[in-house]
Amino acid sequence: MNYKKEWLDYAKKFHGHICPYVALGVKASLLLLSKLNIKRASTEDTINENLLAIVECNNCFLDGVQIATGCTIGNNSLIYLDTGKNSLSIVRRSNFEGLRLYMDSDKVKGYFPKRGLKLFDKVVKQRNANQEEIKEMSALWEETGYKMLEIDNSIFDIKPVKIKPIERAPIFDSLKCDNCSELVMSTKIIEQDGKHYCATCANIEYQALIGRGIQTIQSLFLEV
Repeated sequence: MNYKKEWLDYAKKFHGHICPYVALGVKASLLLLSKLNIKRASTEDTINENLLAIVECNNCFLDGVQIATGCTIGNNSLIYLDTGKNSLSIVRRSNFEGLRLYMDSDKVKGYFPKRGLKLFDKVVKQRNANQEEIKEMSALWEETGYKMLEIDNSIFDIKPVKIKPIERAPIFDSLKCDNCSELVMSTKIIEQDGKHYCATCANIEYQALIGRGIQTIQSLFLEV
């Protein structure tokens, strides 16, 4: 059984499509896990956050990492650093040591078909493509994604890493917003004139992870 292809097949269901970078996220994860002689995060690992994956990009690569490592945003075993690098570190909580992988995008581009790059520019960068071009890019990108699993590992730079100790995710009580009546994590509550408000009702700025990275926004939701 080709276990790499198996995980990429699963990643397609999670990510919505296959593309080179989601495949490279799978490949990078499986490579680091193999070098560390550890398996995908187990039930105990995900409950206790014993295995940590640290990513530094919020592109398709990230979803490949979540699928292949089992470390996700939701189980608090994935840490996102907003540095804008195609990088993955996997460390054990027991000693906060592991390996860091950096992927050289310039080396990767040499494996992309010219037609795929041209379509990507029109479909994704310019957002100016018709349905046929979108379908063509999707098919070509999926074909390229599977090929990414087999390319030489020289595109990766891997080094030992040790990180600062990171606490396990604490559990906080919830408080009710005095305006919308929705429950809010107590650490996110805003106190004004003796009342409790969520960030939306208090109309204050807060952090959000969007396409360009972590940004400060205010009142994203509009009245309808």
